[in-house]
Amino acid sequence: MFSSLRKLFKSEPDPREARRPLWNAIVATARQPHWYSEGGVPDTLDGRFDMISLILALVLHRIDEDPDQARAGVELTELFVDDMDGQMRQIGFGDMVVGKQIGRMVGALGGRLGAYQAADGSDELRAALVRNLWRGKEPPAAGLAHVMARVAAQRAALAATPVDTLVVADRLPG
Repeated sequence: MFSSLRKLFKSEPDPREARRPLWNAIVATARQPHWYSEGGVPDTLDGRFDMISLILALVLHRIDEDPDQARAGVELTELFVDDMDGQMRQIGFGDMVVGKQIGRMVGALGGRLGAYQAADGSDELRAALVRNLWRGKEPPAAGLAHVMARVAAQRAALAATPVDTLVVADRLPG
């Protein structure tokens, strides 16, 4: 009887936790000081969100190249949602506001996923970065050049990493 009860109330480990090291690596990469100092990305809540979204989009694009790893992409996106939810609650947003904001953030991520498919060095990528990272205000040329070069380098490093290695990584290549 106790065995049956134990099975009934035993909680299974969250499968998303297998992606936690990769999620932490995405956040760490997005928080690297060069994005904000040399790149001129605003070091604000919005700027940080936009950098996390950019790095996450690059990683998700790479994961999407291996259909066998589709579940890993879903789990990573769920960790993004959970983390954003927790951050907003920590800042002091209430339940009524958090749901709407999370919906907006997921929508924003979806838009960025499409926009960041643009080729490295392209006018489309440049426009997407300006629109998202600097909220449409023209950044200093050196800052934009820095971000574009680092995005290209990050994408190349991700492309050189097998997806099955990436989804269990605890740091991003590059």
